Amino acid sequence: MVDRYRNLLYKDKPVFGLDIGRSTIKAIQIDTDSGHNQAQVIGYGNIASDSKSIKNGLIVDPESVTKAVYELITNNMVGTISTRRVVLSLPNEHCFSRIISLPKMSSKDMETAIISEAGGSIPIPLDQLYIDYKTTKILKDGSVEILLVAAPKDIVDSYLVVTDALGLEVAAIETNITAVTRIVAHSESVEDVVTLIIDLGSTAADLSIFDGKTARITGSADCGSDRITDLIMDKLEVSNRQAYTIKNRFGLEVSKKQKEITEAINSELLKLINEVKKVQRYYSEHSPEGEIGQIIILGGGATL
Repeated sequence: MVDRYRNLLYKDKPVFGLDIGRSTIKAIQIDTDSGHNQAQVIGYGNIASDSKSIKNGLIVDPESVTKAVYELITNNMVGTISTRRVVLSLPNEHCFSRIISLPKMSSKDMETAIISEAGGSIPIPLDQLYIDYKTTKILKDGSVEILLVAAPKDIVDSYLVVTDALGLEVAAIETNITAVTRIVAHSESVEDVVTLIIDLGSTAADLSIFDGKTARITGSADCGSDRITDLIMDKLEVSNRQAYTIKNRFGLEVSKKQKEITEAINSELLKLINEVKKVQRYYSEHSPEGEIGQIIILGGGATL
């Protein structure tokens, strides 16, 4: 009864998403209350960023990043950003995500058990982490499945320096792959098939296995589209711009350049293949109820 009338009593405040990457900063705002049958994008844009401003996930030059975000929001948007409330995404390769099972217990005992699990499975001291969790499933025997997420405090705090300088209100913080998985769930047919999602970015590839309801496993591979471009440039003895064009035009498909491209980037692709095999193996050992039925590849390097 309460859920039925929830929208009459409470209305979510609008937010926009901000992704601060090593090569690009992106922003988008979606209106979910526009009167249409589906959500409407009301503003989006991106701007190049200085790769030296971020090191190991940490924003080491907040002034440079702040200026870039300000330039993006004020001058590089298609449409507009109408709110100061922001949802931030963090680099998945520097965060930790786990699905854990716990027996039925009180909320206080559950929190203690979750913190204990984090301390035993995450290779960073607890006092250096921000930790959050949510219940994803209640099992037949009364036990619960918990999604545990942790992020280094120094990385999160470096992002907050930027938002504070811009006068933005942080509504939520999540990992890149969590946001990507949700987008795929809304736009593709993934409810009835276990899906391996690969987000091939400029410096790393993020992976997620989504069972239709929850991201069961996430991971990162040290394989990036920028490195692939560099390898093609060296192998074919062309400029970086030419290598980028060749990568996107020919990729790995049959062409007169297929053999050279494949040979050039084989070592980089093996990093991705090995990580994919690792998460597949972990999933099969811990989630025997369903096999992976499809793979979706996206991100800036997906054109390969």
